[in-house]
Amino acid sequence: MKHTLVARVQDQPGVLNRVASLFRRRAFNIESLTVGGSESPDFSRMTIVVDTARAPVHIVAANLRKLVPVVEVSDVTDLPTVTRDLALIRVKCGPGERSEISDLVSIFRGRLVDVGPESVIVEVTGDQEKVDGLVELLRPRGILEMVRTGKVAMVRGISASNGNGNGNGHRETAAQGE
Repeated sequence: MKHTLVARVQDQPGVLNRVASLFRRRAFNIESLTVGGSESPDFSRMTIVVDTARAPVHIVAANLRKLVPVVEVSDVTDLPTVTRDLALIRVKCGPGERSEISDLVSIFRGRLVDVGPESVIVEVTGDQEKVDGLVELLRPRGILEMVRTGKVAMVRGISASNGNGNGNGHRETAAQGE
C-alpha cells in the first residue's frame, strides 16, 4: 500500500541524502519524493510517497523520526488533504495540430508554455489522476519528453502539519511515541 508522509526537516546540507539513505538501507521503495521551502526559512518540507509493502507505515515514520534533522513526521494518507502534481510534457506536434492539442490541454486546465516547429511543451497541475489522464490522452500523439514533480500534500483545515497551530490531533512530533 502507498502512504503519504509529510516531514518537516531542518534546512541544511545533507538532509535529503540522510533521508534517502534511510529508505535505501531499510529497502523501502520511494514512489515520490518532493522537497521544498516551508513557511519558515529554517525548515524544509518533504512529501514522501512510500510503498509500505515491506514494513508498516508506523515503522517507516518511526525510522524517519530518529534522524536528527527531522523535526516532525505525519502520515497524511487517510486525512483530508490537498495534493498536487506538476508535469511538463513535450508532445510531437506540427503547426496544424497546435489548436487541437491546446483545446485538449485546456480541458485539464493545462496550458502550452512553449511552441516549437515540431513540438509543444504542455504544463498541467492537479491531482495524480488528472495528470495521468492527460498523459494518457497525449501519449498516442507522441510524448517526446516528460518530467513530473511528484506529489506534494497539505492537510485541509487549520494548521495540521506545520507545528505552528493546534495540530488538530494529526501532528506527530519526534518526541511522541518514543
